[in-house]
Order: sequence, then C-alpha cells, then structure tokens
Amino acid sequence: MTAPSASATASASAVPAPAAARRVPVARCYRFELVKLFSQWRIRLLVLACWIGPGLFVAGVSVQSTLPTDTLFGRWMHATAWAGPLVMLGFAGTWALPLLASVVAGDVFASEDRLGTWRHLLVAVRSPGRIFLAKTLASLTVVLLLVAGLACSSTAGGLLTVGSHPLVGLDGRLLAPGDAAARVLLAWACALAPTLALAAIGLLGSVALGRSPTGLLLPPLLALATSVAQMLPLPVAVRLALPGYAFVSWNGLFTSPQQLRPLLIAVAVSLAWALLATLLARLLFLRRDFTNPAYDGAGRRALTLGLLPLAGLTALTVTAVALATPSAGSGIEQDKVQRSLATAFAHLYRLQTAQLHRPAVTEDRLRATAACTKSDGQGAQEGAGNDWRCVVTWHLPGVPVAGTAVYQLDIGSDGRFVADGDGPKEVNGYFLVRTSTGDAPNPLWQFDGVVELLDTTSKGQFHAGNTAAPG
Repeated sequence: MTAPSASATASASAVPAPAAARRVPVARCYRFELVKLFSQWRIRLLVLACWIGPGLFVAGVSVQSTLPTDTLFGRWMHATAWAGPLVMLGFAGTWALPLLASVVAGDVFASEDRLGTWRHLLVAVRSPGRIFLAKTLASLTVVLLLVAGLACSSTAGGLLTVGSHPLVGLDGRLLAPGDAAARVLLAWACALAPTLALAAIGLLGSVALGRSPTGLLLPPLLALATSVAQMLPLPVAVRLALPGYAFVSWNGLFTSPQQLRPLLIAVAVSLAWALLATLLARLLFLRRDFTNPAYDGAGRRALTLGLLPLAGLTALTVTAVALATPSAGSGIEQDKVQRSLATAFAHLYRLQTAQLHRPAVTEDRLRATAACTKSDGQGAQEGAGNDWRCVVTWHLPGVPVAGTAVYQLDIGSDGRFVADGDGPKEVNGYFLVRTSTGDAPNPLWQFDGVVELLDTTSKGQFHAGNTAAPG
C-alpha cells in the first residue's frame, strides 16, 4: 500500500464540518412553515375571502332597505360606517373565527401525519421544539392576517358606502367618528384573545389526535358549546369564566362609562386558555414517537394531559371570578334594567329632538326615570326574558305634566336588550325622520341597550349631567 499524498490529505482536511453540527434558526423554520401554509389553496382562498368578502357584504347591506336589526348595531348601518365592522364582529365571533382557527391551526400538525413527512422534517431541522415553535408562530400569523382582513374589509366597505358619521352607542349617546373608530378597533383587538384560545385548542387537537380530522372540529365545537352556554341562565361568574365571553363583552366599550371589568376578565380568561392549551400541545408534541410511521395520536394521554387540565382551569377561573366579583345570579336586576333604559331613552330623546328641529333640552332637565316589571310583577324581578314591560317618565321645561312612554323589553342572558316602543306613537311609534344621511326610523321606536351585569356603578336614578346638544 502506498501512503496518501499530501494533496489528498489537504483536500480531506478542507471538507466542511457535517451539517448536523449546525442548528437551523427558528426564523428560517418559520418562513418555511409560512410558505407551506400559503401554498395550500384553501389558505389562499380564505385570505381572499376575508379581505374582500366583508367589504362587499357591508356595502351591499348598507344600501338595502332592510337592515339586520336583530344583530347588534345592525339598525345603524344606514347611518355610519362604524356599524358595519361591529355587525361583522358579531357574526365572526359566532361562526367565522372558530372556522378560521380550525382550518389553519387545527391541521398544521395533522397534515404532517397524513403525508408521513415527520422524518424528513426532523432530518432538516433536528429539533422538535423548534418545529413546534415555527408551526405555532406560522399558524397564528395566518390567523391574525385573516382577522385583520375581516376588520379592515368591513370598515372599508362602510366608509366607501356610507361614510364616517357619529355612531349611537348602547346607552343612546352619540359617539364622534374618531371616538367610534377607536372603540371599533379596540373591540376587534379584544376579540383576538378568544380567537387565540380557539387557535390553541386547534393546535392541541392537531397534536393529540394525529392524522384524524377530528382535531379540526375542536375549535368549532368549543365555540358552539360556549355560545349555547351563553344563552342559558348561568350565574355571572360562570358566564365570565367561559373562554368565548370576550366575543360578547366588547359591547361594554360602547357605553359611558365603559363597562370594562367584564371585558378585562373575559380577555384574561381567554389568554389563560390560549397559554395552557399551547403548553399542553407542546408537551404532547415533544413526547410523541416520531419513529413510528403508524402513530395516530396520543390516545389516553390526550385525555390526561389535554382535557383534564383545561377542565381544571375552568373550575379555577369560575372560583376566582366568583370571589372577585360581587354580583350573584344572572346579574340582570330590576334597578339595573331601569337605569339602563332611562339612560338610553334620555340620550335618544335629545337625538330625536335635534332631528325634529325642536328646542334642545339636556338630560339633566329631562330627569328621565323608568319603572320596569317582569311577568306583570309575578315572580322574581330579575333575569333574562322578553316579558319585561317598562314605563319611562320624563319632564320638559315649562310643561307641568310629565311625559310617559311604554316599552316592551327583550333581554338576553348576556345583558343586551332590545326596547320596542309601545306608545304613544308620536313619541316611540314608527315614523321616518329626515337626517343628514337620509331618512331614518324614529330613534325612540326601537333601540338596543345593555344591562351591566357586574355591580360597578352606584344605584339610583339616572342623572346624566349637562351635555352639549347632539350635532
């Protein structure tokens, strides 16, 4: 045998170190996962639908003679562009966002099981932890992009069709366009918390159930369960401790003062669900067997490491909210209903006065009060239902006789109510009023309001203070 030459020895020493010694950066893995997601036709279709569809919907509805008055702020879509994104938010929280979280996050791990590509991915990245982080960040990025499309598209559709005008809040107060825009943006931002919780549940289902498509169903099933629970006569503490309550409690942003405590509690609960579900998904992912091509989910571990901790979190949040909040029962009490109705009526009366070009009057001088009874005074005077009947009384300067108006109230379990005028017809009957944006129904005929479920304001008669006349 001959000894190796010097040139051969030099060339051998110049060979670079094995690739296994180098670690793939998370940023590169993240970009790779984004490319994989956007290469799917359903993701690209969802992006186009979210950035175009809501704008077309809002623009189309805003020019129709029939409005979605059964949806919160739907009756104001003719009047201002800021009602459209709120109508879209109400729809998205119930249907669109759970489905988006399901399609994106609920399949990001399961697709690798179906295609059998885990071994190739591990050879390239060499770190299950980095793979999990990259896939999680990529799926959340796509979900946030879709949510931004829903908000921006619906706002653009309203601005192009109706224009930026004041928005009537849930207490009847007129919100300036800038103030309304800020509150709409904040409402959509708060809706991100339950959306992240649904996405985390999708990640957990995708990891725990393997190639089974059942993981796709977990976010919609959770959203459906929480929506059904919100319609039940649950105690306030249980209602606030559900992960989807932030899809409802944003309506507290459109009162004065704002009802922030329920919203902050709901956002905190949703973020706790998102964090715990993501950590559980990571734990299951790091413990899985990547060497078995027939692996089909975590089996019994999915119950012990997935379902049971989330059930424990629910029990913990219910207990914490019950101890932290003074309200008990449904939170819908007679004095709260009366204060909310009187407040909304006083503000809307001033709006009607300005639209009819009558002498302006302040809420201080109106001294509006309301007397409400449920089920004709039979039984407990609290709780949701469509059997609330209220008589509103107010005073006009120089008029010795007080005015009265009758309303029928339909109050939901979440505190939102619809007041339907029942006479006299010249006050709260149906007739058209000419406004700067066109003819609109009498603002005192039917209007939305919200009862504050938590005991955070002082009890007593409504007293608004002297405010400027609506423009």
